[in-house]
Amino acid sequence: MGPIVVFDTNILFSATGWRGIPFRCVELARVGTVEAVTCQELMEELAEKLESKLGFSPEQSAETLADYLSFLRMVSIPKTLDAVPRDPEDNAVLECALAGKAEFVISGDEDLLVLKGFRGV
Repeated sequence: MGPIVVFDTNILFSATGWRGIPFRCVELARVGTVEAVTCQELMEELAEKLESKLGFSPEQSAETLADYLSFLRMVSIPKTLDAVPRDPEDNAVLECALAGKAEFVISGDEDLLVLKGFRGV
């Protein structure tokens, strides 16, 4: 198994709607080249974005999440971290990475990218 990663919601959202680099990254997890972890908070955010921005029905969102959860490992997060004050929702990404012992966070979010590294991630 390759490295353990967390896909930020923006990566999963893009992978769902388009076939670019985010899609190819997620496919690496689907085939087992990398192990990917996620948490309930990120999945809920993804469902909300799919419905509000791509017009998915709740059923379509549920099907998409079920597909992702067939190869993403779910972890629980404590929701106590405050490392990204500009966008508190991004704390869930970091907590997910820590809980899942991820080596990398895959994101296009500038608030996370500026960190460069966080507690070994």
